[in-house]
Amino acid sequence: MVNPSSGQDAYAAAEAVALRSRGKLIAYLAARFGDVAAAEDALSEAFASALSVWPEQGCPDNPEAWLLTAARRKLIDQFRRNRETSSDDESEQLADAMIAAADGEFPDRRLALLFACAHPAIDPVIRAPLMLQVVLGLEAARIASAFLVSPSAMAQRLVRAKTKIREAGIPFRIPERDELADRLESVLDSIYAGFGEGWGDATGTDPARRELAGEAIFLGRLLTQLLPDEPEARGLLALMLYAEARRPARRTSQGEFVPLRSQDTALWDWGMIEEAESALRDASRTGRIGRYQLEAALQSAHVEGTRTGSVNWAAVVSLYDALVNLTNSPVASVNRALAVAELEGPDAGLAALEAAGADQRMDSYQSYWAARANLLSRTESHDAARHAYQLAIGLESDPAVREYLRRCSDDLPRRS
Repeated sequence: MVNPSSGQDAYAAAEAVALRSRGKLIAYLAARFGDVAAAEDALSEAFASALSVWPEQGCPDNPEAWLLTAARRKLIDQFRRNRETSSDDESEQLADAMIAAADGEFPDRRLALLFACAHPAIDPVIRAPLMLQVVLGLEAARIASAFLVSPSAMAQRLVRAKTKIREAGIPFRIPERDELADRLESVLDSIYAGFGEGWGDATGTDPARRELAGEAIFLGRLLTQLLPDEPEARGLLALMLYAEARRPARRTSQGEFVPLRSQDTALWDWGMIEEAESALRDASRTGRIGRYQLEAALQSAHVEGTRTGSVNWAAVVSLYDALVNLTNSPVASVNRALAVAELEGPDAGLAALEAAGADQRMDSYQSYWAARANLLSRTESHDAARHAYQLAIGLESDPAVREYLRRCSDDLPRRS
């Protein structure tokens, strides 16, 4: 211990450890006991003890080890209470297994915790919120606000998920190579879902949703550190960074929607874009291409077009071809049609969009109708474009985007 410190110093030290190491501590404790909720409760009690002890005795030289020891003791006490039939030897063996090395170092089990949160037995809808809470420590109410559900509903879903992990004995382990691809996809998709919720708050007026994008990027960076040989982890990180870098340019100071082609690139975060470019280059060296790398490569093509003043639309169409073949995504199909229009003209784009429209999912997909309206207006089919704009407006939930589409429709020439 160092010299006794003030309550404020103790709080600052505990807060710093919480920000830096909470996820690592939870992962280690949960992996040992197979119980996420119990690990969270024990660590919370350990933090409370720190705020009581540290002001009097001083902050420890290794706060992580102190907290781990305190939480371990609480978990062992609970283990003994819940397993009255267990022998003292069993309890002591468990205690010995939980003791960290003398220097306070202990294994980083966060990757195993992420895979547990994305286990097939866990409802896909709750995987992203579960990761955000157990790895990053976000409160249920904050997550609920970001995912636009009630705090009570989110809390209940999180409790059920943690109970499922305990009762089903979901392992805290990194999958073997033959099953890693499928499980890793669930982890990546969950992190991207969390990012998408934050990205949806374009104006940044909702603090919970605004910060969610940053938390998802943190998880993306963590994943690339823990799985340095997995190119899709780097692809996802690059994709999120490209998108987040444009946030300041997505709305005017009055909150009006600004399409990509009209954004002020001076507002883009070019440092973030450089990080994205580096992550994408590292991913490409493996020769194993996946969805997130393709989507990030498309973002990179638009960035390069901004830098040079000319987009390589042939390359963009080729990337969309690969993405459509890989994912059968309606988003990719619509964007491919728009890229075809840039390369070959609006009639060719409309033909590509008509082909994509055979997918029944397009009937209720706002971007399909917005793209159709845009291409019809470019072929001077103004009445049909106006009708498509009305359908797109009806399907859009963002007021700023609705207003933008309404202006586009109002700008169409009318018959004299």
